[in-house]
Amino acid sequence: MQSDYLNKKAKLLFAGVSMLAVSGCLYFFMLEKQVPSPTEKFIVEHMTNPNGTLATYLLDAPAETADIVAGREALAESLGLWMQYALARDDQKLFDSSYQVLHRYFLSPQTYLYWKLSADGQSHVTTNAFGDDLRIVDALWQAADKWEKEAYNKTANAVTETLLALSIQNGYLVDFHDFAKKESPHTLSLAYVDMSALKRMADHGMIDADMYNRYRDLMRNMPEDGLFYPKIFHVEKQVYSYDDSINLIDQLIVALHRAEIGERSEALVGFLKKEFAQRKQLPGRYDRLSRTPAVSYESPAVYGLAILLALKQDDPDWARELYERMVKLRSEDARYVGGYVFNDNTHIFDNLFPLLAEEAMRSYLD
Repeated sequence: MQSDYLNKKAKLLFAGVSMLAVSGCLYFFMLEKQVPSPTEKFIVEHMTNPNGTLATYLLDAPAETADIVAGREALAESLGLWMQYALARDDQKLFDSSYQVLHRYFLSPQTYLYWKLSADGQSHVTTNAFGDDLRIVDALWQAADKWEKEAYNKTANAVTETLLALSIQNGYLVDFHDFAKKESPHTLSLAYVDMSALKRMADHGMIDADMYNRYRDLMRNMPEDGLFYPKIFHVEKQVYSYDDSINLIDQLIVALHRAEIGERSEALVGFLKKEFAQRKQLPGRYDRLSRTPAVSYESPAVYGLAILLALKQDDPDWARELYERMVKLRSEDARYVGGYVFNDNTHIFDNLFPLLAEEAMRSYLD
């Protein structure tokens, strides 16, 4: 009897150990749910300017032109991603501090959002960026509902009203508006078409059903070349165009926006799975025609976005594989624990997207 009991106990113990070995990464997220990622700590300690804005690069460098971000300059895009992270963590204090940064530095007197700032919080641009605006107003509306703060609603509505008054071309909100020159382009970057934000904009009565459906149809009916999505929609000519060199960050963001309206990106995901299986990594860029890598580097942001897409498509096994590769790219330098630092430098997106992916995995497995 005792022998049978011990044999059964040994079998159960072996089965438990085997299960933990197979799914150890997934159990990590359940066990560590209340512990912030070390990447959050890295961002707070190393990528935050004294005024609270998020630096784009770890190392400072002078800006060569106003159109290109450099050094410790801050982006509205980064702030929007940080606000999304605060929402995911249910961290009202972190969100409110981000809102204060938004109000103090990014919100112009004309109620548009500067797309970038100098490290000291000064703006030397007179343009917004549509995709950044959508991400931020969406976060504000979500936070207003979650924490019942009318100030968030008020700011989101004001920014949206400015967009709708000045940035529409041929029935579409386009990439940006130059508030000094009073002109807008006729291009719409498809990575900017955030369907979740547009749906919330419609729910708040800021746009009508016709405008929302126009964007939905734009994303649902876009062509693809058998694998990759276009980069730009030209609103005047009503045509799409592709880049010759494909940035996987753009592709994955478009795929995530399509997922918001129930569209799956089977061709893109299937290709990336095959590439990852063969190469054990995902290069950051591909040549569109040859379908071969255009660069040798890996981007943590690519892995973060791919994880978000995998979870959106209910594929946690694929997400786990990507996660395991992603965290191997974290710096081993004791100065930068949790950061994705290469040659003593990093881009904020290569830390924010992985951070969002980590939190999404925790939530998915909760």
